[in-house]
Amino acid sequence: MKMFIRKISIVNIRRPPERSVNEDLQWFGHALGLFGERDKDKSCFRIFIELLKSTKKQEYLTSDDLAEDLGLSRGTVVHHLNGLIERGIIRHEGNYYALRGENLAELIQDIHRDMERSLVDIKQAAEELDRALKLG
Repeated sequence: MKMFIRKISIVNIRRPPERSVNEDLQWFGHALGLFGERDKDKSCFRIFIELLKSTKKQEYLTSDDLAEDLGLSRGTVVHHLNGLIERGIIRHEGNYYALRGENLAELIQDIHRDMERSLVDIKQAAEELDRALKLG
């Protein structure tokens, strides 16, 4: 049995009261659990921003493009791209990467649908377990 894994994280953090586009984008990424404390040089955030820019231009980027543009190793870029794919933020087509959806609102709508499908499955399993355990 092949399992499809999508890691959906939502972090409930307060949006900064005084905001700029950059601060809002950082908050957005943190709220989706994209940027960890270990990412000291904000590599994942920088990759996310490049993919956002490429979406605006309706272009696709390769991992080599991202590594060269951001001055990062290809290994670092691929590591972060895999995490963004796992979380359903970007899609991978051939050698190219792009933001999932045409804009951020569409991205969130897609993630919302993913979460709803997952929760329906989990609830069904919980109901079956309740019956098996006679929990009522």
